[in-house]
Amino acid sequence: MALWDRLPAPPIRLRRPRGLVPYTVERDLPVTMPDGVTLLADRYVPTGVERPPTILVRTPYGRRGPAALANGLLLVPFGFQLVVQSARGTFGSEGEFDPLGNERDDGLATIAWLKRQPWFHGAFGMYGASYLGYSAWAVAAEAGPELKAMSLQITASSFRDAVYVGGAFALESTLTWTDLTHRQAQPFGMLTAPLLSRRRAVRSARSGRPLAELDVLAGGRPMRFYRDVLANHTAADGYWDRRDFSGTVGSVEAPVNLLGGWYDVFLPWQLRDYLTLRAAGHVPYLTIGPWWHTDARHGLPSLRESLAWFRAHLLGDASGLRADPVRLYVTGAREWRHYRDWPPPGTRRARWHLHPGLGLGEDGPRSAPASTYRFDPAHPTPALGGPTLLGSSRPVDNRPLERRPDVLVFTSPPLEDDLDVIGPVAADLFVRSDREHTDFIVRLCDVSPDGRSRNVCEGGLRLPSPAAVPVGTDGVLRIAVDLWPTGHRFARGHRIRVHVTSGAHPKVAVNPGTGEPLATATRMVPVRQEVFHDPDHPSAIILPVAERSAEAVQPAPAEEERRLDENGL
Repeated sequence: MALWDRLPAPPIRLRRPRGLVPYTVERDLPVTMPDGVTLLADRYVPTGVERPPTILVRTPYGRRGPAALANGLLLVPFGFQLVVQSARGTFGSEGEFDPLGNERDDGLATIAWLKRQPWFHGAFGMYGASYLGYSAWAVAAEAGPELKAMSLQITASSFRDAVYVGGAFALESTLTWTDLTHRQAQPFGMLTAPLLSRRRAVRSARSGRPLAELDVLAGGRPMRFYRDVLANHTAADGYWDRRDFSGTVGSVEAPVNLLGGWYDVFLPWQLRDYLTLRAAGHVPYLTIGPWWHTDARHGLPSLRESLAWFRAHLLGDASGLRADPVRLYVTGAREWRHYRDWPPPGTRRARWHLHPGLGLGEDGPRSAPASTYRFDPAHPTPALGGPTLLGSSRPVDNRPLERRPDVLVFTSPPLEDDLDVIGPVAADLFVRSDREHTDFIVRLCDVSPDGRSRNVCEGGLRLPSPAAVPVGTDGVLRIAVDLWPTGHRFARGHRIRVHVTSGAHPKVAVNPGTGEPLATATRMVPVRQEVFHDPDHPSAIILPVAERSAEAVQPAPAEEERRLDENGL
């Protein structure tokens, strides 16, 4: 057991408002799995509360020390008992940690144990961010009628598509997380791993070594999860069948509250879960702020909204719930919007065409030769900003990237009016490459009057792909690229900018252009790319333009605005 996990849970050091209660803790409760492995859990019990409902959290990141706050400790003084269990093979629990692989079976066995306890009073909820939220999705459809509520943050029911973004390997995030989970149980591991794992991953990714060697280069030894996802990157491999719970989301009966961030690595798939619930007739709540995955700023909104959710569905007090299920922070406008649904009702899909001379506009395509660039995988185009698992994903100035010859930059004239873009963003491109195996990356930026070009959202597609359709017989393909969803105002006087390139290294593993196996490829082949923008090939970015209705707007309080929007976005 790591030193981190031996630390006591931190006390509540807040001035105690009326209604808050102290709590007691039962440590290391054994929970035996069907295969004989024993997992350990801690139980936090509010003192003097009769028949408190239970909140269950399952985590691979430890039960004690500062981790206790992320596990929901602050919910306990409000009258909920909390059970926090360490996942198999982590922080005192027996067995081997097989990331994502045992959460369904172990979770269902834990729920069966929970229901047999004399202190369980018939109702429970599930809570957690990231992996903790995934653990909840793994069991939610089979947890039984006793599961009355779920409040989940920056997470999804499946991480497969986040590992292979647009078909490409999310190298930086995958290697970072694998290194972190290998080091966290070491002495002081949870203190040092978050600070050093990303640095090690980036350094290793830039070494030029084959992907199969990078785990040893970063962590000093082979790391199971990293090697598993390298070896099982196609749907036919079957590895993901027992790790993907997106197909069960529509069967979940418990009310679900979701919180995400515009710059979070899991946002597109969290929104897919939301849409699945809506299609099944449910009314989940959704909050999206200007946050990234490890952004501490979403901690307080997560707690506040989870308390309101659990009070409503476990205690029968709905007074804290907002009227509209969807709450979005619009960057650039610096205000919250409230809507009935996602995407916001009344949004129109606007095609902004790529123009010859590297222009961009809503007017139609014009006759002109294709724009071209050369991509060399031996010297890949880097990524500046954008979603990553650890570290900051705040928008940054992309002008250094735009000076590279392997990045096409299409820019609109200054906007005459504000343009609110809220919803899913996509690119519809007509392209041709002299290699069958290549990538196309599309990025949307906001250019301020002083020239700063800050990334708003991005996405990519690795070819060959079902999302690429031949057009004629001359090798031109029509490709559909999904970018991250966004909620952003392009202010009057600003310009809209679109990048088209073929690399975002090291966030995405470089495409060597040869079609060799992902893990062992070493030969790099430069590629010539063409992007067409004529009437027969009207390449465009598709923006969801939202009307600004006064009743939807809730300006952020001054202090909250300062915290949320320090970058001016």
